Amino acid sequence: MDKRSQQQQLQHLYWRACFGATPALIQDERKTSIRQLVKKLLKDSAAFTPLNGAEQTDRRKKLRGLVKEGAVDRNGIKQQIQRQNEQIRDLNAQWLDRMASGEGVLREKLAFFWHNHFACRVRNPMAVQQYVNTIRQHALGKFGDLLMVVSKEPAMLQFLNNQQNRKNAPNENFAREVMELFTLGRGNYTEHDIKEAARAFTGWGFNAETEFVFRPRQHDDGAKTIFGKTGDFAGEDVIQLLLAQKQTARFITTKLYRFLVDDQPATDSTTTKRLDTLTSQFYASGYDIAGLVQTILTADWFYENRYVGNRVKSPVELLVGMQHSLNITFPQKQPLVFVQKTLGQVLFYPPNVAGWPSGRNWIDSSSLLFRMKLPDVILKAAAVSVRPKEDGDVNTQVLDRKGNGFANVTADWATFNNAFSDVPDSNLPDALAQFLLQQPLGKAQRQLVMQRLKTGESRPEQIKNLTVALMALPEYQLC
Repeated sequence: MDKRSQQQQLQHLYWRACFGATPALIQDERKTSIRQLVKKLLKDSAAFTPLNGAEQTDRRKKLRGLVKEGAVDRNGIKQQIQRQNEQIRDLNAQWLDRMASGEGVLREKLAFFWHNHFACRVRNPMAVQQYVNTIRQHALGKFGDLLMVVSKEPAMLQFLNNQQNRKNAPNENFAREVMELFTLGRGNYTEHDIKEAARAFTGWGFNAETEFVFRPRQHDDGAKTIFGKTGDFAGEDVIQLLLAQKQTARFITTKLYRFLVDDQPATDSTTTKRLDTLTSQFYASGYDIAGLVQTILTADWFYENRYVGNRVKSPVELLVGMQHSLNITFPQKQPLVFVQKTLGQVLFYPPNVAGWPSGRNWIDSSSLLFRMKLPDVILKAAAVSVRPKEDGDVNTQVLDRKGNGFANVTADWATFNNAFSDVPDSNLPDALAQFLLQQPLGKAQRQLVMQRLKTGESRPEQIKNLTVALMALPEYQLC
């Protein structure tokens, strides 16, 4: 293995399992085997530290208090909603910082995956905080545990209307999405299964303190038939019935494979057998997420050329990857949310229960232009001439009023530059490209990048201009 292929493999691992790597880290780990690195990533992600800062308040009671004797305190309601939005924004920025820190990053990357799998969007900051901490805590544990605790999260129960799921008036929304999106996938259950499962989930809800509660009087305790089995099933029983279906293991395995390996898996016999093997292992292990991830990341086929640089970075991956590579600091929170909103992916605001699209769905004419302009905006405070995408939700309107704040952004250029101190000036463009891009720098791209250099520039200025130019290439959008 030559140095180029070795470095490329390391970067491939860090982009797929993490959010990229610093050049210093790549240099330090060049002599470490892939298997050792994966074990190290798992070990470094063993500890869990919760996000915090959301206030525990009874939102409904507080809003009702702003309506007195027929008069509405509109200013008070506006301030309350704005305060809630700001708390969710702060949780957003806090999680982004955690992702970009490089600490426990495999946990954060998998939690990011689960955030899209268990897509959820609510306005209660405490419910949001509990939900994200739950998926982060169980991101590398057993899928059965994760499924159970997420299903009982007040945020999820509210988002999927299970608070209204009661005896004699069952609401099927939660039961349907648990089967279609969280476990089996469409076409692997019947309408009868959904109706009966909805009855089992009756009584599941939450209180004003955003705590899960089971209300026996609202629960249908009659016999139910689900997947051909009959019994007095409760919600927990349905979860176990779903886990007993090997199709659940296949659905999760395939989705994780798409996230880590190939957004559009081939349908050839080799890929099919590979997924069969991974599914069987996952199922036999009791749905051990860490074990499945370790198997994928240490497989020889994971590092085949066809899987390297074949995936479009999501907006969050793009933003966090830039933050981590250059140790970028955002003194203000608003620019972070502005970038996410402009590119169409704001943490905690998925478009619907199915989550965000993936792959080339991220790229259209407007988003690609802003993606290529982003390095100049963040690293050189270039003017912003675009508006964030609209999503029709009043809850995010406050987030897109300002696109400024980039003037105060800083990057640790000294540390970044030091990693290339031994590189001759003539080789600098290629050395930077080898780190920043997952594919070789083409002749046309090299000419384009070299145009950003100016006569008489110092070496630090050269590195900064070359880095910004390379990050502005379409190839930087791939990982």
